[in-house]
Amino acid sequence: MIDRQALYSLDKRQRVALINSLPGFKPVVLVGTVNEESRTNVCVINSCFHVGADPALMGMIIRPAPEGTERHTLENILATRAYSVNAVTRAMAQRAHHTSARFTRDQSEFDACGFTEHWHEDFTAPFVSESPLQLGLKLAEYLPLTINGTHLIIGSIELVHLPDHARRDDGTLDLKSMDIVAGVGLDAYHAVNTGQRFRYAKPDKPPELI
Repeated sequence: MIDRQALYSLDKRQRVALINSLPGFKPVVLVGTVNEESRTNVCVINSCFHVGADPALMGMIIRPAPEGTERHTLENILATRAYSVNAVTRAMAQRAHHTSARFTRDQSEFDACGFTEHWHEDFTAPFVSESPLQLGLKLAEYLPLTINGTHLIIGSIELVHLPDHARRDDGTLDLKSMDIVAGVGLDAYHAVNTGQRFRYAKPDKPPELI
Protein backbone atom coordinates (compact mmCIF):
# COMPACT_ATOMS: atom_id res chain seq x y z
CA MET A 1 0.00 0.00 0.00
CA ILE A 2 1.14 3.54 -0.78
CA ASP A 3 -0.17 6.07 1.73
CA ARG A 4 -0.12 9.84 1.21
CA GLN A 5 3.25 10.26 2.89
CA ALA A 6 4.83 7.53 0.78
CA LEU A 7 3.18 8.89 -2.36
CA TYR A 8 4.63 12.36 -1.90
CA SER A 9 8.05 11.00 -0.99
CA LEU A 10 8.37 9.42 -4.44
CA ASP A 11 10.54 11.04 -7.08
CA LYS A 12 8.32 13.64 -8.76
CA ARG A 13 8.52 12.06 -12.21
CA GLN A 14 7.61 8.64 -10.80
CA ARG A 15 4.73 10.12 -8.79
CA VAL A 16 3.32 11.96 -11.80
CA ALA A 17 3.60 8.84 -13.98
CA LEU A 18 1.88 6.72 -11.33
CA ILE A 19 -0.99 9.13 -10.71
CA ASN A 20 -1.57 9.66 -14.44
CA SER A 21 -1.88 5.88 -14.84
CA LEU A 22 -4.33 5.34 -11.96
CA PRO A 23 -7.55 6.09 -13.91
CA GLY A 24 -6.69 3.25 -16.31
CA PHE A 25 -7.83 3.35 -19.93
CA LYS A 26 -9.12 6.74 -21.12
CA PRO A 27 -10.18 8.28 -24.41
CA VAL A 28 -7.33 9.86 -26.33
CA VAL A 29 -8.30 12.50 -28.89
CA LEU A 30 -6.90 15.25 -31.07
CA VAL A 31 -8.42 18.67 -30.45
CA GLY A 32 -8.39 20.98 -33.46
CA THR A 33 -8.62 24.77 -33.14
CA VAL A 34 -7.85 27.96 -35.04
CA ASN A 35 -7.01 31.42 -33.75
CA GLU A 36 -8.36 34.77 -34.90
CA GLU A 37 -5.41 35.10 -37.31
CA SER A 38 -6.41 31.81 -39.02
CA ARG A 39 -3.43 29.85 -37.60
CA THR A 40 -4.50 26.26 -36.94
CA ASN A 41 -3.53 24.07 -34.02
CA VAL A 42 -4.07 20.43 -33.10
CA CYS A 43 -3.05 18.75 -29.83
CA VAL A 44 -3.50 15.40 -28.14
CA ILE A 45 -5.78 15.35 -25.06
CA ASN A 46 -6.35 12.39 -22.74
CA SER A 47 -8.84 13.97 -20.34
CA CYS A 48 -12.01 14.03 -22.45
CA PHE A 49 -15.22 12.79 -20.78
CA HIS A 50 -19.00 12.51 -21.16
CA VAL A 51 -20.98 15.21 -19.34
CA GLY A 52 -24.53 14.62 -20.57
CA ALA A 53 -26.67 13.36 -23.45
CA ASP A 54 -29.57 15.83 -23.35
CA PRO A 55 -28.22 18.36 -24.08
CA ALA A 56 -25.24 16.63 -25.67
CA LEU A 57 -22.18 17.80 -23.71
CA MET A 58 -18.55 16.71 -23.53
CA GLY A 59 -15.90 17.95 -21.14
CA MET A 60 -12.12 17.99 -21.03
CA ILE A 61 -9.40 19.20 -18.71
CA ILE A 62 -6.54 21.32 -20.02
CA ARG A 63 -3.51 21.25 -17.75
CA PRO A 64 -1.79 24.43 -16.57
CA ALA A 65 1.15 25.54 -18.66
CA PRO A 66 4.62 25.87 -17.15
CA GLU A 67 5.55 29.50 -16.58
CA GLY A 68 6.36 31.20 -19.87
CA THR A 69 4.67 28.48 -21.99
CA GLU A 70 1.74 29.35 -24.26
CA ARG A 71 -1.49 27.37 -24.21
CA HIS A 72 -2.61 27.65 -27.83
CA THR A 73 -5.58 25.26 -27.61
CA LEU A 74 -7.11 26.95 -24.58
CA GLU A 75 -6.53 30.44 -25.96
CA ASN A 76 -8.05 29.51 -29.32
CA ILE A 77 -11.16 27.94 -27.76
CA LEU A 78 -11.77 30.97 -25.54
CA ALA A 79 -11.30 33.31 -28.51
CA THR A 80 -13.38 31.49 -31.15
CA ARG A 81 -15.65 29.31 -28.93
CA ALA A 82 -15.34 26.41 -31.42
CA TYR A 83 -13.16 23.30 -31.55
CA SER A 84 -13.10 19.76 -32.92
CA VAL A 85 -12.53 16.48 -31.10
CA ASN A 86 -11.08 13.71 -33.29
CA ALA A 87 -10.56 10.07 -32.31
CA VAL A 88 -7.06 8.60 -32.69
CA THR A 89 -6.45 5.32 -34.50
CA ARG A 90 -3.43 3.04 -34.16
CA ALA A 91 -2.05 4.38 -37.44
CA MET A 92 -2.30 7.93 -36.07
CA ALA A 93 -0.90 7.32 -32.56
CA GLN A 94 2.76 8.25 -33.12
CA ARG A 95 1.86 11.44 -34.96
CA ALA A 96 -0.79 12.27 -32.35
CA HIS A 97 1.78 11.95 -29.58
CA HIS A 98 4.10 14.27 -31.51
CA THR A 99 1.52 17.08 -31.21
CA SER A 100 2.30 17.27 -27.47
CA ALA A 101 5.66 18.87 -28.30
CA ARG A 102 5.97 22.59 -27.59
CA PHE A 103 5.53 24.01 -31.06
CA THR A 104 5.52 27.77 -31.50
CA ARG A 105 2.33 29.66 -32.29
CA ASP A 106 3.28 30.11 -35.95
CA GLN A 107 3.87 26.36 -36.42
CA SER A 108 0.77 24.33 -37.21
CA GLU A 109 0.89 20.84 -35.71
CA PHE A 110 -1.21 19.71 -38.67
CA ASP A 111 1.79 20.34 -40.93
CA ALA A 112 4.54 19.47 -38.45
CA CYS A 113 2.99 16.13 -37.42
CA GLY A 114 1.62 14.97 -40.77
CA PHE A 115 -2.12 15.53 -40.38
CA THR A 116 -4.54 16.99 -42.90
CA GLU A 117 -6.92 19.82 -42.05
CA HIS A 118 -10.54 19.25 -42.98
CA TRP A 119 -13.19 21.95 -42.78
CA HIS A 120 -16.85 20.96 -42.47
CA GLU A 121 -19.28 23.44 -43.95
CA ASP A 122 -20.51 26.12 -41.55
CA PHE A 123 -18.11 25.08 -38.77
CA THR A 124 -15.24 27.37 -37.85
CA ALA A 125 -12.69 24.91 -36.38
CA PRO A 126 -10.50 22.44 -38.32
CA PHE A 127 -11.00 18.69 -38.13
CA VAL A 128 -8.40 15.94 -38.58
CA SER A 129 -9.11 14.34 -41.95
CA GLU A 130 -7.38 11.06 -40.97
CA SER A 131 -9.71 10.50 -38.00
CA PRO A 132 -12.74 8.22 -38.54
CA LEU A 133 -14.73 9.87 -35.71
CA GLN A 134 -14.92 13.67 -35.77
CA LEU A 135 -16.96 15.88 -33.43
CA GLY A 136 -17.58 19.60 -33.73
CA LEU A 137 -18.14 21.40 -30.44
CA LYS A 138 -19.06 24.91 -29.32
CA LEU A 139 -17.86 26.20 -25.96
CA ALA A 140 -20.73 25.95 -23.46
CA GLU A 141 -18.96 26.59 -20.16
CA TYR A 142 -15.44 27.39 -19.00
CA LEU A 143 -14.24 26.96 -15.43
CA PRO A 144 -10.68 27.67 -14.27
CA LEU A 145 -10.12 25.31 -11.34
CA THR A 146 -8.37 26.98 -8.44
CA ILE A 147 -7.48 23.69 -6.73
CA ASN A 148 -4.62 22.96 -9.16
CA GLY A 149 -4.67 25.59 -11.91
CA THR A 150 -6.27 23.35 -14.54
CA HIS A 151 -8.99 24.47 -16.94
CA LEU A 152 -12.36 22.73 -17.36
CA ILE A 153 -13.86 23.09 -20.82
CA ILE A 154 -17.42 21.90 -21.47
CA GLY A 155 -18.61 21.88 -25.06
CA SER A 156 -21.94 21.26 -26.74
CA ILE A 157 -21.77 18.69 -29.52
CA GLU A 158 -22.92 20.36 -32.73
CA LEU A 159 -21.66 17.94 -35.39
CA VAL A 160 -20.80 14.23 -35.56
CA HIS A 161 -19.03 12.67 -38.54
CA LEU A 162 -18.41 8.90 -38.56
CA PRO A 163 -18.52 5.92 -40.94
CA ASP A 164 -21.89 4.18 -41.34
CA HIS A 165 -20.46 0.77 -40.46
CA ALA A 166 -19.41 1.93 -36.98
CA ARG A 167 -22.93 2.76 -35.79
CA ARG A 168 -24.96 -0.12 -34.39
CA ASP A 169 -28.74 -0.35 -34.74
CA ASP A 170 -29.24 0.69 -31.10
CA GLY A 171 -27.20 3.88 -31.61
CA THR A 172 -24.01 2.73 -29.87
CA LEU A 173 -20.63 2.84 -31.59
CA ASP A 174 -18.33 -0.03 -32.51
CA LEU A 175 -15.00 1.61 -31.69
CA LYS A 176 -13.01 -1.52 -32.60
CA SER A 177 -14.26 -1.33 -36.19
CA MET A 178 -12.63 2.11 -36.44
CA ASP A 179 -9.35 0.87 -34.89
CA ILE A 180 -9.51 3.61 -32.23
CA VAL A 181 -6.96 3.50 -29.41
CA ALA A 182 -7.32 4.18 -25.69
CA GLY A 183 -4.69 5.96 -23.62
CA VAL A 184 -2.99 5.18 -20.31
CA GLY A 185 -0.96 7.87 -18.57
CA LEU A 186 0.71 10.36 -20.88
CA ASP A 187 2.55 8.11 -23.32
CA ALA A 188 0.77 4.76 -23.84
CA TYR A 189 -1.72 4.00 -26.63
CA HIS A 190 -3.63 0.69 -26.55
CA ALA A 191 -5.70 -1.14 -29.15
CA VAL A 192 -9.39 -1.67 -28.29
CA ASN A 193 -10.81 -5.22 -28.21
CA THR A 194 -14.42 -6.23 -28.85
CA GLY A 195 -15.26 -6.25 -25.13
CA GLN A 196 -18.57 -7.23 -23.51
CA ARG A 197 -21.95 -5.50 -23.54
CA PHE A 198 -24.76 -6.16 -21.06
CA ARG A 199 -28.49 -5.43 -21.05
CA TYR A 200 -30.00 -2.84 -18.70
CA ALA A 201 -29.36 -3.97 -15.13
CA LYS A 202 -32.29 -4.87 -12.82
CA PRO A 203 -32.11 -5.74 -9.11
CA ASP A 204 -33.64 -9.23 -9.36
CA LYS A 205 -31.30 -10.93 -11.84
CA PRO A 206 -27.80 -10.71 -13.29
CA PRO A 207 -27.60 -8.65 -16.50
CA GLU A 208 -27.57 -10.66 -19.72
CA LEU A 209 -24.96 -10.35 -22.43
CA ILE A 210 -25.99 -8.51 -25.57
